[in-house]
Amino acid sequence: MTLRRQVQFWLISLAVFCLFLYVFSGVLLPFVAGMAVAYLLDPVCDRLEKLGMARMWATLTILFAFVFLLVLFFILILPLLGNQLALFLERFPDLVRKLQTLLSEYFPADLATVAGINPEDLQSSMSDLIGQGASFVGKLAQSLWSGGQALLSILSLFVITPVVAFYLLLDWDRMVERIDGWIPRDHLGEIRGLAAEMDGAVAGFVRGQVSVCLILGAFYAIALAVVGLNFGLLIGMAAGLVSFIPFVGAGLGLVLSIGVALVQFWPEWPWIIAVAAIFGVGQFLEGNILQPKLVGDSTGLHPVTLMFALFAFGYLFGFVGMLVAVPAAAMIGVLARFGLKQYLASPVYKGIGRATPVGDDKVSE
Repeated sequence: MTLRRQVQFWLISLAVFCLFLYVFSGVLLPFVAGMAVAYLLDPVCDRLEKLGMARMWATLTILFAFVFLLVLFFILILPLLGNQLALFLERFPDLVRKLQTLLSEYFPADLATVAGINPEDLQSSMSDLIGQGASFVGKLAQSLWSGGQALLSILSLFVITPVVAFYLLLDWDRMVERIDGWIPRDHLGEIRGLAAEMDGAVAGFVRGQVSVCLILGAFYAIALAVVGLNFGLLIGMAAGLVSFIPFVGAGLGLVLSIGVALVQFWPEWPWIIAVAAIFGVGQFLEGNILQPKLVGDSTGLHPVTLMFALFAFGYLFGFVGMLVAVPAAAMIGVLARFGLKQYLASPVYKGIGRATPVGDDKVSE
């Protein structure tokens, strides 16, 4: 097969895959979630096998433990988060008004005048910005809820997803071996190398970053609750879960926490400083301990690329697209680096064997 036909084949395959996601996005959620759970837990299953446990019993043990923790979360933590979210949305306009009043009262008007800033204009701009932000968050939450209802339904969450995860986890090694048998023999080593690099990138991000997000979410939530911050559990969990985008989760959590802390604790500065210190400690733990140990440098995903992939896949395919955005971006990054490497080693880049430009030949008289 010529290079042109190979490119056509893979482009057609990509188009068919995207069309499949678009058409069946409404029913794919539990199956994609089951695949994600199986991929996430496969190393644990392999480790139990090495300890002498049969694959069947290792799979059952892991899934029972996973479902038990999930049910525990839904019974104990989710109702509390739901109550805090409802209360936060109810009190949000009042919090914004109090924060605006506090800033206008203590904002140095003379300094603002010297800097060419009108305090009233600043307050109006802040009001518009906060209103737009609240509207965007509301629309995003509504979109995610409408696209993720299948995943959140009882049938999908407690029946279909665990069943899919069970069968995939049980047959994972056999499926990998069978797919390996379909690889063209002429390119076996090259494709295996690309697959290993993709697996390292996806595993480094998904498995490692999930652990980082859960640890940071628990830390922020517990620490803010201990300080006594209103909605601390909700803000901390949200900041931890968004921490897969560098600095975004901590930044949003810090802004929300400081805003709530100013309204709640002012003028008691020690408590406000304590809230800010919690996020400082969290960033230190993430940058110096959690990220190097659990994620490392194997992902190759730039934060801008990650955000673009999440928005693009989410816009095109809904909540299913957001689930596959990170693995797809990691795979595309591996293929892009491979293509760039091939280009840099090709005659197209080096100019080997190019024709001599007209006028360079010496014309003998």
